[in-house]
Amino acid sequence: MRHYLFLFTFFICFGNVAQQTETVDFIRISAEVEPISSEETVKGTVRVSFKVLKNTDSIYLDARNMTVTETALESVPTVATEDKIWFTSTFEAGKTYTAFFSYNAKPKQTMYFTGDQIWTQGQGKYTSHWLPSIDDMNDKIEFDLSIAVSPALTVISNGKLVDVRSETDKKIWQFDMQAPMASYLVAMAVGDFKKEEIISDSGVPILLYYRPENEQHVEPTYRYTKEIFDFLEGEIGVPYPWQNYKQVPVRDFLYAGMENTTATIFSEAFVVDSIGFTDRNYVNVNAHELAHQWFGNLITETEGTHHWLQEGFATYYALLAERKIFGDDYFYWKLYNSAEQLKLLSDEGKGEALLNPGASSLTFYEKGAWALHILNELIGEEIFKTAIKNYLNAYSFKNVTTEDFLNEVRKVTSTDISQWETDWLRQSAFQGQQAYESLTESLFMRRFFEISALRSLPLKDKAATLMTALSNPNDFIGQEVVYQLQDEAISESIPIYKKAFATQNVMIRQAIALSLQSVPKELQTEFESLLNDDSYLTKEAALYKLWLNFPEKRIAYLDATKGDVGFQDKNVQQLWLALASLTEGYMTSAQPLFIKELQNFTSPEYSFEVREKAFGYVSELQKVDENVLDNLVNAASHHYWQFRNYARELLDEQLKDTEIRLSLKNKLNTYSEKEQRYLNTKFKEE
Repeated sequence: MRHYLFLFTFFICFGNVAQQTETVDFIRISAEVEPISSEETVKGTVRVSFKVLKNTDSIYLDARNMTVTETALESVPTVATEDKIWFTSTFEAGKTYTAFFSYNAKPKQTMYFTGDQIWTQGQGKYTSHWLPSIDDMNDKIEFDLSIAVSPALTVISNGKLVDVRSETDKKIWQFDMQAPMASYLVAMAVGDFKKEEIISDSGVPILLYYRPENEQHVEPTYRYTKEIFDFLEGEIGVPYPWQNYKQVPVRDFLYAGMENTTATIFSEAFVVDSIGFTDRNYVNVNAHELAHQWFGNLITETEGTHHWLQEGFATYYALLAERKIFGDDYFYWKLYNSAEQLKLLSDEGKGEALLNPGASSLTFYEKGAWALHILNELIGEEIFKTAIKNYLNAYSFKNVTTEDFLNEVRKVTSTDISQWETDWLRQSAFQGQQAYESLTESLFMRRFFEISALRSLPLKDKAATLMTALSNPNDFIGQEVVYQLQDEAISESIPIYKKAFATQNVMIRQAIALSLQSVPKELQTEFESLLNDDSYLTKEAALYKLWLNFPEKRIAYLDATKGDVGFQDKNVQQLWLALASLTEGYMTSAQPLFIKELQNFTSPEYSFEVREKAFGYVSELQKVDENVLDNLVNAASHHYWQFRNYARELLDEQLKDTEIRLSLKNKLNTYSEKEQRYLNTKFKEE
């Protein structure tokens, strides 16, 4: 009878689940969680305390496809349904209750097992796939996690690590949070990590994690971290609101980074050496995710309509941090580039209002940053800073709307901001003229616009001006000069190219490497010097184009770049292997080994960035053997959708071969359940 009564209660309250924040306030979730790599499952125990705001007979936690395995006698009655764990009792307003239970789950998303690592990515409302929690970001909860893993592994999670204790075959890492946060910001990363610790000027511990083999990459990867932290604390005017700050790079991450409270997880692609720093550094993502610790974590949007309060603010403050590090020209250049993207979208009739909950990332991030930049100029920097400080202090650990922010602005300025609200928050069109007027406050941008205005002129009419622009070049103006030569006759452009080479500016020389397709004999020596530049993009482009244009010197070029690896995706190394395998007379006996190495890079042992590049080379070289095919099947079920789609397109091409199709059918049962499921969708197409 009790069972049927519960089901009746469940269906009655199911229609009102969206309003639960009016009924209950979850105070604390304390959980011990154990992810199990071999099964890609997770099990745990949870103690949750909540205060009832209105009389009710049922309360839930979001829990996707979880099984409650045990409930403590002192706990309220607990039962799992498809997407929730329900507590049923006669709950009285004003009272605080505790539920205690154990659970099992096999997360379909949010917790990822990537070989030697485990990491999570809540992204809005999906923590409930691995931890019973609340998908509504309007209920902020103190989360204290203990995470059980193999003794050889390290755990990073929210809050302060207060204890690590050993049991028979595992270690349990216990973390303590002292303040509430939205559930989507709960996270863990597990792997073989070491760490370095630095301290901010205000005394906050900053922990920088890395794989042991990447110890030499720590400084360039985390370069300027302390400067960014100290700058943001001072610029925002509100002390960092949490106990410590941790950052950890993981492989196969879904995004550039994620601002989990006190524990940013970011893509391993940003782990670079000093040369890689030139082309692909972590500075912007570093500053962006740190800014979120205030804008998004300390204060959190109530709903998607106000998403720009998180992403626009984080983007803007990251730009300010980069301005501090790289200077005004860099700051205005990045503003200009985002303005160009936003204007193009707007001119195509695809502009979006900042308060549109369905807007794109470009709108929330870049238009949001532009809105703040224009507001700062409109009301003045000091008043702007005061408004930001008051806004954060007024709504700390709460949820906010755009009107909450605007009210704080209106309190401290006599300037009428109503037109700004219309232009930047409610208009779908991008305010290109306002953006242009702001940009031209920069002398550098005025000079850039003068040079860019020459694009349509014949070379003979602008050559002298372009040469002058290279006399004391800025990175971006010098690159603009080079890009204007792309469609010109090479014979007329050579003097300008030579002067561009002579600047010894890495970014200007990189523009030559990337844009000049056919290298004339007159520029061969200069182009060869690019192989020594401190840029892996430059090295990769130069090696390929020299190999292509001057076949008589292929062996010399390969010798000059032998042993170069490049970025985390091994861009230079993989190109070298492909070219070496094609070069007649070069290490002939080793050429099959070069192919074998490329084929091995398609394995799940490597990150998707390495694998995608390797699949491309192996496919172009027509060296797809049985192992590569197996790796392609594996990749077609990968959690990173862009890589997965790329692999599926390549696999479709292979499946056009009848013998390959038959071979895969015959060995279908050797693949994993997920791989079989995908292959069966292809075989059903017959």
